Amino acid sequence: MTTTTAGPTFVSFQVRNTEVSARFYEDLVGLNRLPIPNPAAVVFSGGGVSFAVRDPVPGVDLDAGPLGTGVGVWFHNPDAARLHARLTQAGVPIAQEPFEGPFGLQFTFRDPDGYTVTIHAGVG
Repeated sequence: MTTTTAGPTFVSFQVRNTEVSARFYEDLVGLNRLPIPNPAAVVFSGGGVSFAVRDPVPGVDLDAGPLGTGVGVWFHNPDAARLHARLTQAGVPIAQEPFEGPFGLQFTFRDPDGYTVTIHAGVG
C-alpha cells in the first residue's frame, strides 16, 4: 500500500536577516504576520499555505551559491499592478516586468536575499 503525500503545506526562505525580510514581506508585499512564537522564524499566512522567513538551518551557507535556482514561489494578489508600483517605488528589483500570463497579470521581483517571487492577479 502506498501513501499519498499532499503539499506543499509550508514554504520558508532561509534568509540573512530575519527581521529585515519579515518587514519586507509584511510592509511591502502585504502578507499577514502570524503571532507564532518562534525565535528562528517569522511566519505569515496568505491563504491555504503558510510562508516564513527564517534563520538558516545548520550547514546552510547562503553566500555559497545562487539562492533558489529553479524554484518558483508564487503569491496571489488581486491588484498585482498596485503591488508592482509599490515595490518599484520602494526600489525593489523587478526580475520580470508585468505581463498578461496564464494566471492573469503577473510579475516577478527579487526579495532582500535575492529570492525570486512571482505575483499573479488571476485565479490559479
